[in-house]
Amino acid sequence: MIERTRWRGSASEFHARPLVTPVREALWVFDVAAPALALGSTQSPEVADAAACAAAGVEVVKRRSGGGAVLLRPGEVVWFDVVVPVERLHAAGVGDDVGRSMVWLGSMIDEALGAVGHRGARTVHDGAMVCSRWSRLVCFDGIGPGEVLTDGGKLVGVSQRRTRDAARFQCAVHTVWSPDALVALLAHPRPAVDDLAPVDVLDQAMADALPDAVADRLERA
Repeated sequence: MIERTRWRGSASEFHARPLVTPVREALWVFDVAAPALALGSTQSPEVADAAACAAAGVEVVKRRSGGGAVLLRPGEVVWFDVVVPVERLHAAGVGDDVGRSMVWLGSMIDEALGAVGHRGARTVHDGAMVCSRWSRLVCFDGIGPGEVLTDGGKLVGVSQRRTRDAARFQCAVHTVWSPDALVALLAHPRPAVDDLAPVDVLDQAMADALPDAVADRLERA
């Protein structure tokens, strides 16, 4: 059985949450209590406009996984982490392959989307990272392995943090996409809103149900 936890609080506290050994399969659903700009693990804090973030009351935090910035605002994004021990990854045949393991999880997310009632056409990206001019800065502007796409753009973003014991997949789906608010929090050089790739959104009820549907699919695998 997958251990399921729903956590509400600050983004900095959530993203600092460590993996405790022995690692168990887990689903961590995060309800952000206040706006935050979550930077990828390799991004410099200087990519954020500190003055703009302070004026808007937006906390700037580092997450454990790679990729670009994601704006987390209450009621606009559902964020969940899926923790999978390495033994499970090897049993699934994806082992130490970061890309294949993300496609493995992305396929389960895709099935979970169908289970919660999403009826549009979807594709799980099964290839190398697709980069744009701004994808290193803005997470949802690029396309990584395992991410779920629709005709409307990227729907579910997936990033990963690996340790010796486990993979921590960090997943996000928007219920509201606010590129203007995101861009306004970035330091120059930064994109214009029209420069960014389209992003699809999910109905709030479906988005709220998605994390548990992913965990259900993992338990059946």
